[in-house]
Amino acid sequence: MNLRRTRGWKITAAALGFALVASCGLESGGALPLAVGPGSIQPVPELEGVKITVGSKDFTEQIILGYIIEFAMSAAGAEVRDLTNIQGSNSTRDAQLNGQIDLAYEYTGTGWINYLGNETPLPNSQAQFEAVRDADLAANDMVWTDPAPMNNTYALAMSKETAEKTGVKTVSDYAKLVESDPGAAVTCVETEFNVRQDGYPGLAAKYGFDASRAQRQILQTGIIYQATADGDQCKFGEVFTTDGRIIALDLELLEDDLSFFPKYNPALVMRASFAEDHPQVAEVMAPISARLTDEVMTELNRQVDVEGKEPAEVARDWMVSEGFVTAD
Repeated sequence: MNLRRTRGWKITAAALGFALVASCGLESGGALPLAVGPGSIQPVPELEGVKITVGSKDFTEQIILGYIIEFAMSAAGAEVRDLTNIQGSNSTRDAQLNGQIDLAYEYTGTGWINYLGNETPLPNSQAQFEAVRDADLAANDMVWTDPAPMNNTYALAMSKETAEKTGVKTVSDYAKLVESDPGAAVTCVETEFNVRQDGYPGLAAKYGFDASRAQRQILQTGIIYQATADGDQCKFGEVFTTDGRIIALDLELLEDDLSFFPKYNPALVMRASFAEDHPQVAEVMAPISARLTDEVMTELNRQVDVEGKEPAEVARDWMVSEGFVTAD
């Protein structure tokens, strides 16, 4: 459901290229910004010299995930083209359907809700994955491999001071506070989250509080984190669960005790024809996906969004630290 994920790192030539040549297709992409050598990922004869274009959307986490794919494929011997940082979910999806991108990490919730048109998410991560895997293959010849354990979904956050003053720990506690003392539960949200059924209106319906009583302020994503940490303008804020600013600002997440928010587990996605021609790709990527936990991804995002490191450098260094590749 990454139409609502408008966080941007920066607009690259790839993104601008897409906007300029959308009518005739994406450009072929660029070379990897950093070189890597084999680690536990050894050259795969069947992938030697195979041209593989990797894409991603235009926010920090997606760009990092795109580079992780690229470094893995490069270590396996493929000729990798970088087409990360495409603006928007629909543009990225269309590029993959049209064969301009071969590999990308996509979120199960995005596939189920945005691409396949379902309104009700499945509360169990495995069930959600299996549903989108089967439906997307049948409808669009798209193959989803086993997802990573990380789940970059919505959450409500608060500062430790707000938690101590209100006693709120769960969204059910928050719902009670909205009803009893709306002024103590001022909540900052993005425009889209404020109106989507998988956002604030649906949250209110699920938890049984009157959304019209809730005092909300509409802010940009990047502002919400700091404003929530400060606790003056925003007592609570809408956040993404693997955002590195949660750690940096010492925010606390409210437990979604009724499991309202959809699951957004990333999985490697490719066209069925590509998967059939190159089954080794899924084999190379499987152990990498298995290690992408919430804690890992939050830290990688933090290094980019808080420390200002380059996404390619962060992705490469993590791959090296895990032994998948070596720095060349």
